[in-house]
Amino acid sequence: MHPDKVTVPIIRPIIRNPGLVGYESTLASMTEFTDRRTPDTPDEFWLLEHEPVFTLGLAGKHEHILAAGNIPVVQVDRGGQITYHGPGQLVAYTLIDLKRAGLTIRDLVSALENAVIDTVAGYGIKARHRREAPGVYVGEEKLASIGLRIRRGCSYHGLALNVDMDLAPFEKINPCGFEGMRMTQLADLGGPGDLGRVADDLSLQLRAKIGV
Repeated sequence: MHPDKVTVPIIRPIIRNPGLVGYESTLASMTEFTDRRTPDTPDEFWLLEHEPVFTLGLAGKHEHILAAGNIPVVQVDRGGQITYHGPGQLVAYTLIDLKRAGLTIRDLVSALENAVIDTVAGYGIKARHRREAPGVYVGEEKLASIGLRIRRGCSYHGLALNVDMDLAPFEKINPCGFEGMRMTQLADLGGPGDLGRVADDLSLQLRAKIGV
């Protein structure tokens, strides 16, 4: 080895699978993690499910909540409008030091979209992204939603991929602020309904696309 050559250590992301968890406690944990991390803190992927909740992003308008009923609505600090989380949906929170990874926000959004697209391609499902509306779509129906927050040069929040869930609550809102937006899920497209399998496949694609 050349004596002047500096070897930069590769910091592998930590992957956590906490299972079915409450939304607000998880949001508090993400915020705390981001506030406390240092330049040497490994990135983390949290792959999980949430108990039923509507989340309203920074650009969210209450007019897009049609009939929340007994499902709580939580105002959050991510970008985007309103969406729904519930059991059977795989949520992937990507806690990434963007500067260290050499990524812009647009790079990260594209990486998340492409990770989902390539994951579902392995199940024989052809999906795509739309420049005017971030997320992943099959035909005109939305399969995965994306919302991020960047603070101190680091990302949190991430993506939500519908696997095998009750889609009815999406009818109580205008998903992502689009009236008439139809949602779909892997189980209805001939894909797997096993969240564990999908989480394993998605985590591999996330590492490949994000480059960590």
